[in-house]
Amino acid sequence: MTRALYALAALTLALVTGCGSTTTPQAPVAAASSAFSATLTHKYGSTTISAKPKRIVTVGLVEQDALLALGIVPVATTEWFGGYPGAIGPWAKTKLGSAPVPQVLKDTGSGPQMEKIAALRPDLILALYSGLTQEQYTTLSKIAPTVAQPKEHIDYGISWQEVTKQVGVAVGEVAKADALVKQVEDRFAAVQKEHPEFAGQTALMATVYEGYFVFGSQDPRSRLLASLGFKLPADLDKAIGDKFGANISRERLDLLDTGALIWSVTNVDKDTAALRGDSVYKGLKVAKEGREVFVKESTDDGNAVSFITVLSLPYVLDALVPRLAAAVDGNPATEVGLPS
Repeated sequence: MTRALYALAALTLALVTGCGSTTTPQAPVAAASSAFSATLTHKYGSTTISAKPKRIVTVGLVEQDALLALGIVPVATTEWFGGYPGAIGPWAKTKLGSAPVPQVLKDTGSGPQMEKIAALRPDLILALYSGLTQEQYTTLSKIAPTVAQPKEHIDYGISWQEVTKQVGVAVGEVAKADALVKQVEDRFAAVQKEHPEFAGQTALMATVYEGYFVFGSQDPRSRLLASLGFKLPADLDKAIGDKFGANISRERLDLLDTGALIWSVTNVDKDTAALRGDSVYKGLKVAKEGREVFVKESTDDGNAVSFITVLSLPYVLDALVPRLAAAVDGNPATEVGLPS
């Protein structure tokens, strides 16, 4: 599961120099936007947006969903995975309507595509769910007002609620953003009420990337489990450090022995066989009792589980909750089922 495991690389000096001469685009001039102003703080200081933005580029990997939920279509998005037109998943596609599909930018490891971003003449660049470096932020800020990831969290650690609300502030739709967040939080509350058996159970999300890779408490996937009422293993963060996730040693496979274990895999048959062939793993109670939930990457369901946004979460809950309920029902004979 390589897509979520790499932070954006630092800008090369040549790229910084090459983009330094880019002409800063003019903000839209309109009477309705002249009174608008918003300031957001982030890892590299604060950014003031002095006019309501009209041409938004998302350098962060998930902000397009918050924009679409607020009725705004970005001019460009940054592709994470899935290969969807405009980097817009099926859970968000209806929000696009008849608007042009955003241009898709790619980050192949060298950071944002600065020249392409400058050519789009944006009036706002969003990089909330990102690993933007200081150098990259400085260069982007010469193109347009740029909102980087928050300093309160690790890179790629901002919650879906904060993404939605900060995007709402940036585009002048605070009340609407708050209402969208409440709708999804109400859905989580309803699931908790319907499934009280989730409360107090431990759960974890993991993948078989280069061994056993687990997601920590600051990762959106883990927050999803917490929002359903589950608890994470007590010393999870101590074992992986201050990261969104990390590989664990075989000596710490006890972390996997949870009430429900969600595996993100590329090949269900192959990866399941590999797990069953591990003498340590197959001896864990979670494996013996079949309390594993497999989510296949590169499918809409699997992509939605990694995306975790105000638009993808209802889609995720429909697909995941019934299988989690089967995993923790206390009956090892219950079939959890494989992903469709």
